[in-house]
Amino acid sequence: MCSYNKVNGVPTCANHDFLVNTVRNTWGLDGYIVSDCDSVMVMHESTNYSPTTEDAAADALNAGLDLNCGDYLASYTEAAVQMGKVKEGRVDSAVSNLFTLRMRLGMFDGSPSNQGFGNLGAADVCTPAHQELAVEAARLGIVMLKNDGNTLPLAKSNNLAVIGPNANATHTMLGNYEGVPCQYITPYQGLVQFGSGDHNKVWLSQGCISTACQHDDLIQSAVETASKADAVILVMGLSQVHESEALDRTSLLLPGNQQTLINQVAEAAAGRPVVLVIMSGGPVDIAFAKNDKRIQSILWVGYPGQSGGQAMAEIIFGDHNPSGKLPMSWYPESYTKISMTNMAMRPDASSNYPGRTYRFYTGETIYSFGYGLSFTSFKHSFAVAPASLTAPSVHEQLCDPHQPSSQTATLNCSKAKQEMCALSNFEVHVDVENAGAVRGRHTVLLFFTPPSAGRNGTPVKELAAFESVIVEAGQQQRVVLSLNPCRHLGTVKEDGTRVVEAGNHLLSVGDASHSLTVLSSLEDAAIASAGD
Repeated sequence: MCSYNKVNGVPTCANHDFLVNTVRNTWGLDGYIVSDCDSVMVMHESTNYSPTTEDAAADALNAGLDLNCGDYLASYTEAAVQMGKVKEGRVDSAVSNLFTLRMRLGMFDGSPSNQGFGNLGAADVCTPAHQELAVEAARLGIVMLKNDGNTLPLAKSNNLAVIGPNANATHTMLGNYEGVPCQYITPYQGLVQFGSGDHNKVWLSQGCISTACQHDDLIQSAVETASKADAVILVMGLSQVHESEALDRTSLLLPGNQQTLINQVAEAAAGRPVVLVIMSGGPVDIAFAKNDKRIQSILWVGYPGQSGGQAMAEIIFGDHNPSGKLPMSWYPESYTKISMTNMAMRPDASSNYPGRTYRFYTGETIYSFGYGLSFTSFKHSFAVAPASLTAPSVHEQLCDPHQPSSQTATLNCSKAKQEMCALSNFEVHVDVENAGAVRGRHTVLLFFTPPSAGRNGTPVKELAAFESVIVEAGQQQRVVLSLNPCRHLGTVKEDGTRVVEAGNHLLSVGDASHSLTVLSSLEDAAIASAGD
C-alpha cells in the first residue's frame, strides 16, 4: 500500500522507482499494489503534483499502482487512456495483478464456505493459544525506563493504591484501528487477579475522569488513597482522544492536570514505592518523573492490547522480567517547536534544525532509541568479528540493477559486482552474560558508526542487526549475527544512493565495541597491484 505523502518530492503512489524497481523487483512482490484511501485524489487536489484528474490516474498507474482505494481510477482512467497519458496495456496488467491473486486465494472456486478457511468465526479467534499470544506480545513490548533501588518487583502482599485515568482502561489499551477484543484485563483487574487476588487489598482511585484530566476535583481523593497504601501504581498517559488516525498531538507533555496528580500522589506516598506507568503510542516528556526520587520506577506499556493489565501486573510483581526496548527516542517538549512539516532527517546548523531519529539527532533526549531496563544486568563482549573486509567501491554501488544499462551510463551493475556483495557476508559473534540473579530475555542491538559519522549528512550511527536471547542467571549465551556490508553497513546519502564507506567502522553492543576496517574493491585491487 502506498501512502498519501511525498518522499523526496514524489508522492509514493506516483513513484515508479519505489513501486516497481524496489517493491516488485527488489522485494519480489507477487501480488498487487493498492493506494491508501484517496491517496490518488490527494496527488491532484492537495499536493498539486498532478495537474489534472486524468494526470493523477495516469501518474499512479504508470508508477505501478494496481488498485485505488477511492474513485479516481474508476472515474478518470478511461479518459486518461483516450488522452494518451497511460497505455491500455498498463491497465490490463493492473487487472491481471488483481485477479491473479484472487484466483490464488480460491475466490473463483465456488462457495467460500467450501474453502479451507471458509467457516472461521469468533471461536477460532478467541482460542486460548491466541489469547496467550496477546499476553505474550504485551509482556515483550513493555519497557522498564526506571527502577531505582530495585523497587520492582513488589510483594503481592502489599496494599496497593491504583491511581490514574488509565488505571481501569479498557478500549484505550487497544490503540487505534482495533478489532473486537475477546476480553479485557484492565490494569486494576490485572493487579488484583495476578497479585494478592484480594480486591480489598487493591484500591482504585482514578484522580481524573479521563486522560484529558481537565479538572482537579478528584485529585484529593486519590491523594488520600495513596497516603494509606503500602505502594502506589500510577497509570497515566494518553488515549485515542490525544493521538489517533488524523489526530496529532501538539505537545509532548502529559495532558491537563496529570503531572499535578502525579506530584501530589508522590508527595503523599513519600518513602513508599511509587510506580509510574505510561500508556501511550508515542513518546512523552516525563523528565520531571525521571528526575524525581519519590518516583522509583517507570514503565512504558504502549497500548498493550486486551490483556495489557495482566502483562503489566506480571512485571510489577516479578512474574515476568521486562525486556522491551524503546522503538523511538523520547524528545523533550522543546522539540515541538520544530515544524512538523519539515521531515528532513539530517540536521541543518544554519537554521538550528536538530535533525530527526537516533541516526542524526544529537540533542537532548528523555530516553533514547533502544533503551530499556531489566531486573538483571547483562554484559557484552565481541567473541568473533573480522578485523577487515572488502566491499564494492562507492562508485560501483551508485547504480540500480533493475534499470537498463543505458540509464545507468558508466555506473552499470555487472553481475560480478553484485556477486561481490553476496560474497562479502560475514558473522559477528557476541557473548551475552547474565550478571544478575534472575533469568532474563535480552535483545542484542548491534550498531555501527561509519567513518564520516555526523559529517556531510552521514548518520551518527545506525542499527545494523539485532537478536533476542534468553540467558539464565549467571550464565552466558553466544549470539551469532549474520551481516552483509552492502546491506547492513551501508548509509544512504542525500541523493538517495546507498554506499559503504571505506575506512574504519565501529561496531558496538552496549559498552562493548569492535573496530572493523572496510576496504573498497578498488583499494583492494590497488594493494594487490602494489604487491605484484
